[in-house]
Amino acid sequence: MRKLVILVFMIVGFSTLIMPIKYTSAQNSDSISVQTIEGPSVSEIVINKAHESWPWYVARGSGIVAAISLVLLMLSGIGQITGQTYKILEPLTAWASHRSLGIVFMISVIVHMFVFLFDKFIAFSIWDILLPWFSDFKPLTLFGINFGSAYLALGILSFYLSIAIVATSLLIINKKPKSWKLVHFLSYVLILLVFIHALQIGTDLASGILRLIWIVLGNILSLAIIYRAWRSFTT
Repeated sequence: MRKLVILVFMIVGFSTLIMPIKYTSAQNSDSISVQTIEGPSVSEIVINKAHESWPWYVARGSGIVAAISLVLLMLSGIGQITGQTYKILEPLTAWASHRSLGIVFMISVIVHMFVFLFDKFIAFSIWDILLPWFSDFKPLTLFGINFGSAYLALGILSFYLSIAIVATSLLIINKKPKSWKLVHFLSYVLILLVFIHALQIGTDLASGILRLIWIVLGNILSLAIIYRAWRSFTT
């Protein structure tokens, strides 16, 4: 895909490669002098920019995929417990879809984290993305108290919770169902941490329609969780 994008940019900028950019200046109404400006062509500038910025775009894209898959994962899981999912999907299809969403979520989270190691602008180290509060990225201060990179730390903690939840779901759900169930309850902690993390430092959620959508989804999930809790205490 990357090679295809580069090829498209090269084709679009081919005319620029063979015809250097020229600027004209009118000295008077009868004569015009043409001066050739040396430097990289437009296509070269675009390709270099894409080469330098691709980790940032991959991180943003994988973050959005992780957020969407987690919301669907939570809704499908709650729907299976309350029986609502089975009104749309057969039990085996519902479980297979839930399992697949978990795998997609985990892969997108891993990509979202580790691609930052290739980003030259932020320049995270391996310890920045693995150890909570190790980085000083966007420090948080509340009531005069410095909480460090709290919002980034929430994302890192979410990563470890995700590993625990997905791993137990794939490995011990049939062997140790009680242990799996206890770990799976951490999903509600996970969605809270992810929601705050994305809302506070997510580039695409900083403002606009995507931020509004994320808040709406958060409210929908809150209602679903309340409904699931109500069902547990009344049945």
